[in-house]
Formats: sequence, C-alpha cells, structure tokens
Amino acid sequence: MIDDATLRAALAHPLDATALPLDGARFYQGKVRDNYSLADGRRVLVTTDRISAFDRVLGTLPLKGQVLSELAVFWFERTKHLAPNHLLEAPDANVMVAHECEPLPVEIVVRAYLTGVTSTSVWTAYARGDRTFCGHALPDGLRKNDPLPHAIVTPSTKAAKGGHDVSVSGESLIAEGVLTREDFEAVSAMALALFHAGAAHCAAQGLLLVDTKYEFGRLPAHLGGGLVVMDEMHTPDSSRFWFAGSYAERHARGEEPESFDKEYVRRWLAAQGFTGDGDVPAMPDAVRIEAARRYVEAFERITGRPFVADLRPPAPRLAAVAARLSQHPSGG
Repeated sequence: MIDDATLRAALAHPLDATALPLDGARFYQGKVRDNYSLADGRRVLVTTDRISAFDRVLGTLPLKGQVLSELAVFWFERTKHLAPNHLLEAPDANVMVAHECEPLPVEIVVRAYLTGVTSTSVWTAYARGDRTFCGHALPDGLRKNDPLPHAIVTPSTKAAKGGHDVSVSGESLIAEGVLTREDFEAVSAMALALFHAGAAHCAAQGLLLVDTKYEFGRLPAHLGGGLVVMDEMHTPDSSRFWFAGSYAERHARGEEPESFDKEYVRRWLAAQGFTGDGDVPAMPDAVRIEAARRYVEAFERITGRPFVADLRPPAPRLAAVAARLSQHPSGG
C-alpha cells in the first residue's frame, strides 16, 4: 500500500493541464483526458489528475492520472483477444498512443446489479415502478443492490457538454438510425464478453464488478474500418467495484456496499453543500490524499501488483514523449 509521504510528494506536481509541442495536432480536452490527434492517424491520450463528478471538474488528485492510464493499459492488453482495442503503445505512465477512431455516438453500459443514484441508473427507474429498463424486463421484488438475473446492456446517449446522458434501448437506437442493428449487436457482444471476463478476474481479486461503461469507435478505412474499444476500461472512473467479502453482510443489513468508485469525494462535497451547482469547494490536501489512496488501492487490488508512483514533474517527461512521437511518425 502506498504511504503518505509518496502521496504528499505527488501533491507538489499535479498534472492538471497539458500543452504538448506536437506540430499540427488537433487538441480536444475532456473532463479527465487531454487528446491530441496527429496527422499520421495516431491519437495521444494524456490522462490528467483531474477528477470530475456532478458533471463538473472538481480539481486534482495526486497520481490519479497514472492509476487510470496504467489500469486502462492493463485491461486493454489483457482483453485484446476478446475485443480489439485502439491501443498502440504506452510511452509514459500517463500517456496512451492509439489509433484515431470515429467514436460511436453512444456509450455501452453493462449492469449486473440493481444500483445507482443518477437519473440514468437502473435503480432510479426501478424505484419509481418501471419494470422494463432499456428494453430489458425486470422482475418484481428486487431490493436496491440486488444482483440482476443476468448482466444487461443498457446504452446511454452522449450528451453535449453540460447536458445529461439518457439511458435508451438498443431497439430505439436502431429505429432512430443512431446505430445499425449489425453494429449494435457487435458492440453488445463485445461489451458482454469484456464484462464477463472483467468480472471473473475481479472475483479472483475479491471484487465485484458491478457495472461499467465502454466506448467504441471505428478504425479508419485503411485499417479495415472495424469496431474497437477505446478510451479506457474497467477503471474506478468508468466502473463500479464492490468488495466481495463484505457485500452479503452489508446488503443483509440494508447498508450500502463498500466501493472503489468516487463516492468518497461525492460524499465530502455533499457535506459541504455542493451537489453540482455553484462554486466547487476547494478540496483540502487531506481529502485529496485519502481519495488518491483509494485509487491506488483499486489499482493494486485489480492488477494484483504494487503501484509504482512516478514522482517526476510531468511537464518535462511529457515533453520528451512529444519529441519522440514527432521524430517517429507512423501511419498506424
């Protein structure tokens, strides 16, 4: 387990923004990742230390970007035999270089438990009386956090910045022409294969993979135009994990399961009276360190190996990566 001294040292060099010297690159900044699209068909994804919740960027957590990037690489390498992905290489602890893809306009969410708190969650729908969710029939008599009869694919629209995603059925996506039936069936099959493999691995590590979202994109025509997984996979930002050892007992008592997701930060913000509106409260270092510790614990539990923190200042090492990429262009 990581010590306080390492986490405190990482506070001195947060990776909150990037400006890589990549000539001609198109830049796009997401809530967590800075993306650079190169002329040769590669995309450089830099996972920063930014943390978001309530559709807002809240600040930074030490080493969070390294945890997410290295976890994504771990899963991409582990699952490439099940579903192709966009990863080409990982030249730095915070960097992935990938094929530039045309993203599908939906997220593919897989859920195995009746849980969640947002407006798009299966529990929110079930609690208000819905017994069909994204085209899947749900039985009566379930309690919050119960396992579903089987894992279900529940697509979600991608809202514009500042908007809210909406859970929809596959049939509605097909009927509206958002996806072809062939593409929906292909990404659903890949998502379920990835989820079941991820759940089996996590179970061996004492974790329950509760739900997750996958991003899919299409490779360019000269690479065959096939569908691939992109962005990230099975990280604490895109997935919900519960501790298997305490789940049954806590569930029997009606308590929320112990989890690896961002609930610690959300609870702290809510205690300050912030749930998405108004100014974001500044997180004290003690809160940032504790949240970061949970991300590192997630990495170590999931991968089964120690986390090795890269405490070098990020700007010079990222500049070195940019220089190498500029010197070695590739057509993919």
